[in-house]
Amino acid sequence: MHTDFDVAIAGAGPVGLLIANFLGQRGIRTVILEQLPELIDYPRGVGIDDETLRTIQAAGLIDSVMEHVTPNQIMHFTSSSGRIFASLQPTTDEFGFPRRNSFIQPLVDKVLADGLKRYPCVDLRFGQEVAAFEQDDDRVSIQFTGGQPPLTARYLVACDGGNSLIRRSLGIKFEGRTAANRWIVVDIANDPLGAPDSFLHGRPSRPYVSIALPHGLRRFEFMLFDGEAPDDVVSDEMLHSLLQPLIARPDDIDLIRARVYRHNGRLAERFRDGRIILAGDAAHIMPVWQGQGYNSGVRDAFNLAWKLALVVDNKANDSLLDTYGAERREHARAMISLSEAAGVIFSPTNRIVAKFRDALVRFIGIIPSIRSYFLEMRFKPMPRYKEGALFYQQGYADNSAVGRMFIQPLVDRAEGPVKLDQVLGNGFALLAWGVDPRRWLDDQALRIVEDLGIKIISAVPSTQAAFERKRSDLEIVGDHQGRLKTWFGLQNRAVVLLRPDRFVAAISSPQEVSHAIKEFARIASIKL
Repeated sequence: MHTDFDVAIAGAGPVGLLIANFLGQRGIRTVILEQLPELIDYPRGVGIDDETLRTIQAAGLIDSVMEHVTPNQIMHFTSSSGRIFASLQPTTDEFGFPRRNSFIQPLVDKVLADGLKRYPCVDLRFGQEVAAFEQDDDRVSIQFTGGQPPLTARYLVACDGGNSLIRRSLGIKFEGRTAANRWIVVDIANDPLGAPDSFLHGRPSRPYVSIALPHGLRRFEFMLFDGEAPDDVVSDEMLHSLLQPLIARPDDIDLIRARVYRHNGRLAERFRDGRIILAGDAAHIMPVWQGQGYNSGVRDAFNLAWKLALVVDNKANDSLLDTYGAERREHARAMISLSEAAGVIFSPTNRIVAKFRDALVRFIGIIPSIRSYFLEMRFKPMPRYKEGALFYQQGYADNSAVGRMFIQPLVDRAEGPVKLDQVLGNGFALLAWGVDPRRWLDDQALRIVEDLGIKIISAVPSTQAAFERKRSDLEIVGDHQGRLKTWFGLQNRAVVLLRPDRFVAAISSPQEVSHAIKEFARIASIKL
């Protein structure tokens, strides 16, 4: 049945924009429907992690985005006495970028929107407010307010925020809670403090956060108490009283906005209803403590886009889309739990509780292994998919790399070192250590490789790379940092199948590679 578009996306936030960029790469007819007349131009999310930067790299926009990023943003936590008792300063770059960074969301969102101009198949429309929709076995019909003409699409992705009209209209429960206390966020241009990094001040008299942002912006967030800011209106007097202890001249600031908000932790009971799929805040919202709301939505986009593209291209059955919720929902739940726990730990208003926290953290800090665990942010739940579009050769195993994001070290090409993803490309990849896996591809596996456009690469020690290139027509990369050798050694396997979102789909020995490819294709509902 004919439709106006293959995919309609409700909402031009970062999730919708990234999905549209990935669909544009694959030539999918896509429309983004944004009810506002333009992109939001004030700061919202301020923390961007390594997984998100890698995702943006895959969208081909990383250089422009990094202009609005401060890498390696340290988060310091202070006690009730003002002493720094803990700092998050991870040094890992396993995915090719620093783990903690600050950014300016409106400027990054604009880069994502401008990126759509590369794709004639993608249409970004402002002033398009969804009023109603209905779906059948073949398509979704969408109606708008203001008498604008309706349109049809094969799939509708709801990226329309925490108050999602689409989710509510489908009757999908949004399970969780809203914290009783309120906070005020204050964004200021021409930073009156200027000091780098971020501070979470855990004083019980009034917990607050101070964050240095790129381009000379400063964010403060203050806990509000009962009776303050009635009706969520922030008076000039109150703003002055909050800022006066922190900056020299609180009346001489370039205020961008001051807004009251509440911490929410909610998760949709399901992420899919037929031809309608929830993503980003429409699917989950979480407190800001770990800066993971923005990043969790980006994980949704990376996970969903390649699956939608395969289904629309008739290369996979519709059931592949069920793996999106199976993979993403549990990790979103884990991030919500972490964010809520962090809020309890770092913002107590009871002095006795605060002193107990300070003492406990000081004790933990003298134990090197525990101290390192927190400094390196190893407590952050990394996405680990136990089921979905994955093939575990001998069943699920905790120590398997299947279902985890693959590393992104530097590798050597003939022209010099590059990040691994620049070699992998934007689709599936078969990466082998020291062998040519084509030797063991049977006819059916070879057809899958060709149909899915799986790129085949072999990695070798950099000392061997020049010699191997002379005797093979396969793409050869040198292991510039030795990290690929370490990774394959730990897995005791030589071939890994990588999905477009850089997650490990399967691992095998060279002689088992055909079986692994065929089993993954079966599990992922690939049309053979």
